[in-house]
Amino acid sequence: MNNKNNKKLVCIRDVMKTKFDVVDGMATVAQALDTMAHVDTKTLVVRKRHADDAIGMVVISDISRQVLAEDRAPDRVNIYEIMSKPVLSVDPGMDIRYCARLFARFDLTRAPVVENGEVIGVVSLTDLVVKGMMPYL
Repeated sequence: MNNKNNKKLVCIRDVMKTKFDVVDGMATVAQALDTMAHVDTKTLVVRKRHADDAIGMVVISDISRQVLAEDRAPDRVNIYEIMSKPVLSVDPGMDIRYCARLFARFDLTRAPVVENGEVIGVVSLTDLVVKGMMPYL
């Protein structure tokens, strides 16, 4: 589908990372980092405790500010203590321009991509620009 400027419509699904790490809120920061396989997302999605729960998220900067900078022991800090919850999520069909506006309005750098109540990816400002804009310039 093309917009009025004959540019290809780029959706979140086209640029999101589909490989990301999911952790339990009760895990320690040390455990979460030890099991983190997809460091490039810089994100840990916190597993819902039940179907009606909200999605949580921890980014590397949260760990840096709330654990490393405060000289807290990562094996004594639980993920739930430093996570953001609830977090704003985006739909995979959203136009990347609207996502960029949402990120700017709420001062976000990344968000989980949710479809049918499940996290299917993570999208960041970098993804929006590098994967979304640059190929079409």
